[in-house]
Amino acid sequence: MRALHDGWTLHQVGGDISRVPATVPGCAHTDLLAAGLIEDPYLDDNENRLTWIGRSGWDYETVFVWHADGHDRTDLVCEGLDTVATVELNGVRVASTANQHRSYRFPVRELLREGENTLRVRFASPVEYAEAQRAALGDRPGSYEAPYQFIRKMACNFGWDWGPAVVTSGIWRPIGLDGWSGARLASVRPLVSTDGSDGRVEAHVTVERAGDTSAAPLTVTVKVAGAVAETVLAPGEREAVLEVRVPEPRRWWPRGYGAQDRYELTVGLSGQGSEARGDTWTRRIGFRDVRLDRTGEGFTVVVNDVPVFVRGVNWIPDDCFPARVTRERLAERFGQALDANVNLLRVWGGGLYESEDFYDLADELGLLVWQDLPFACAAYPEEEPFATEVEAEVRENLARLSWRPSLALWCGNNEALEGHADWGWQDELDGRTWGAGFYHGLFPALVAELDPTRPYWPGSPYSGHPGLPPNAPAHGTTHIWDVWNREDYTHYATYAPRFAAEFGFQGPPAHTTLRDAVSGELTPDAPLVLHHQKAHEGNAKLLRGLGEHLPAPETYDDWHYLTQLNQARAVTFGIERFRALAPYCAGTIVWQLNDCWPVTSWSAVDGRGRRKPLWYALRRVYADRLLSVQDGAVAVVNDGPEPWTGELELQRLALSGEPLAKESVRIDVAPRSVTSVPLPDPVAVPGDPSAELLSVRLDGHRALHFFAEDTRVAFPAAAYDTEVAEAQGGGLDVTVTARTLLRDLALFPDRLDPASSVDDMLITLLPGESVTLHVTGSPDPAALVSRPVLRCVND
Repeated sequence: MRALHDGWTLHQVGGDISRVPATVPGCAHTDLLAAGLIEDPYLDDNENRLTWIGRSGWDYETVFVWHADGHDRTDLVCEGLDTVATVELNGVRVASTANQHRSYRFPVRELLREGENTLRVRFASPVEYAEAQRAALGDRPGSYEAPYQFIRKMACNFGWDWGPAVVTSGIWRPIGLDGWSGARLASVRPLVSTDGSDGRVEAHVTVERAGDTSAAPLTVTVKVAGAVAETVLAPGEREAVLEVRVPEPRRWWPRGYGAQDRYELTVGLSGQGSEARGDTWTRRIGFRDVRLDRTGEGFTVVVNDVPVFVRGVNWIPDDCFPARVTRERLAERFGQALDANVNLLRVWGGGLYESEDFYDLADELGLLVWQDLPFACAAYPEEEPFATEVEAEVRENLARLSWRPSLALWCGNNEALEGHADWGWQDELDGRTWGAGFYHGLFPALVAELDPTRPYWPGSPYSGHPGLPPNAPAHGTTHIWDVWNREDYTHYATYAPRFAAEFGFQGPPAHTTLRDAVSGELTPDAPLVLHHQKAHEGNAKLLRGLGEHLPAPETYDDWHYLTQLNQARAVTFGIERFRALAPYCAGTIVWQLNDCWPVTSWSAVDGRGRRKPLWYALRRVYADRLLSVQDGAVAVVNDGPEPWTGELELQRLALSGEPLAKESVRIDVAPRSVTSVPLPDPVAVPGDPSAELLSVRLDGHRALHFFAEDTRVAFPAAAYDTEVAEAQGGGLDVTVTARTLLRDLALFPDRLDPASSVDDMLITLLPGESVTLHVTGSPDPAALVSRPVLRCVND
């Protein structure tokens, strides 16, 4: 395909802005920003002054040179138009579109001129379009006032409780011309599975013919791993299904379960004679099976007949302007997920079907993908024009992704079933459609037709039974949001979910991220800081969430450290509880991995890609092997492939580190299993809860458990020695040696050097213990070991 990405200009329809250089792929916001016509939407409260962009129409126009190339057909291929677009070539209307989630191909050979041609894509206001559809079809309830359910567009573009309202328009994915003759591969949909020890590919191929080639036979060939299948399409035939079997291929496995072996699959089209061009489709496939085990109302992901405990994170669009998300940026995020011991990303339903780069990386790295279809937190109309658009977009994306080994699950929506059942929607709807026909009718039928190799689930949360509440923890998937909104995080202990698909707790971004996004005063209640907190009463909930766990902050620096720490502790508490319930509980998906802009949110990685303390906590609590003290017992979690055996050493200690009682238990924990070891009374019962703690050790792993909340522990004033030395290979090594107990030691080098980071944090040291932390960048060594860069709870 010949890309048409150069020479574009942007014009405001009926406005004063014209002939602004435009980047394609891109959007109006980023073009206006590059031209210096608007301030950065992510800074301060600039977002509030830029709502006019979403209420404007925008023309994209370019002039390109074309010469007759001898082909029978030339198609204009639009991989992504955002969203309400009219396409014109040389003044002639080619088509109108209204779906960000689809691609388009239009025959334009007869409209092309020898020499210069003018291509224009005119975008109508997406906000006004959605409002008009709402007026025509009748209002429907949703979590936000914006009419995002009335346009097939990324819902969170209209604002969310972690994101700004920056309603975009633009050519957001590649656009170009495809010249061809004879016939071409219009679609290839391989269904990849295993049959006993064999690999099986069922390739569904559709051919488009041009000119008089309908009278010519065509040959379709499928090759993979030395196996070949071939068929001839008779004159006039357009479709074929070819099966290829590969004896004993190596399987594709999710990370932690085996290698990610893949094989090159090639589908070729050729003509008999010169009537058809050669056309080839090549991808790298992986042989694996995936299913859901619903035994006992559970929800267990099973890959290659092996149950997988899901250690997941929810994924939102990594930028409000998706064209800015490069493969390199995705690789960084995926690396952060892998390093935190994550094995699944849930692509949340208020976002997008992600890019090819996204799924390529998941296939390569062994990250399972749970794909929500893009419906979230609202009642959606099922009438036209949406019924046709929804079916077309889902058909396209099912076919586009059907061969991906990483894709484990199609899910119909996020929280729409719960909203209809539990949020008072039924009275507001008064009989109007709300999406049930999609989730329970159209979507499962399309998955059965186009991608029967993987499971479909109607929504999350969903119990699996129309007669039960959707968010029933003992059935299917559950979302837990009373913690954060109302309850203390210890309330997680009251839950026994079969699968926790959403839960989380907020914390601010890295200091440098917040500082760069907010000018002027930097205090928790400063207006511009609060603008970067989108959750209802979010900062009040942060403070309330400290409860008795941590002291009330006296300064901004205290607030920043303590609320970040509390976020990490809250999520750790929940994951420890739920992992200890395995295999009854078969997975956790934390809300959320990433952010789309600089904001206080539930993320582990902030909007500038910096790791928050939560990320370090996730790495620890999502490790294959985990020790945690719960309800008078030690949960020994072994999610690795080998047995975990040894002496479990239990010590009750004074805060000074002096041993008060000691016990040991010989244990042998099978692979992929959990053992609960009751605590003997000598170590379980403290003499003084405020002055003692419990140490649990096994095979190099340690867990510390305090008998009282930090606000009731008689911590000594923190005393420690530090040494900073240049590290081999660059950066600095910071060694901290505790003279007293140090509770949740943390280092924030970004405060000194925005490019700086640390390899670990939230480490509790007993008196006499040391830790060496590696710091990248070039922060000032003296400031590096002083407040507010170096912190602990009892400093």
